[in-house]
Amino acid sequence: MSESVFHLKEILLDIRDQLYLNKTVFNVDDLSRYTGLSKSKIYKLTSLDLIPTGSNKNIRQKFFNKEDIDRWLLGEPDISDELLEEEFNQKLLKNKKA
Repeated sequence: MSESVFHLKEILLDIRDQLYLNKTVFNVDDLSRYTGLSKSKIYKLTSLDLIPTGSNKNIRQKFFNKEDIDRWLLGEPDISDELLEEEFNQKLLKNKKA
């Protein structure tokens, strides 16, 4: 019986993964799972406007269009943590001066 339960769980996970790939809009959790980027890195990228996000300013949560993300993933070089840290620090300094 446990083998059949295990097999059913595998089938359900496969179905869930297939349904997941059909999503057209991602939240941060979805995007992290889709790209393999950490949530922290995604938040840094969004704060620096280095990743395409939804443009609805009335919604606090970040959303991402899958097609835009696919284009971004294929068109942009890998952004290193060092570059992100440098950009983030520059933005902080700029905000402190303002």
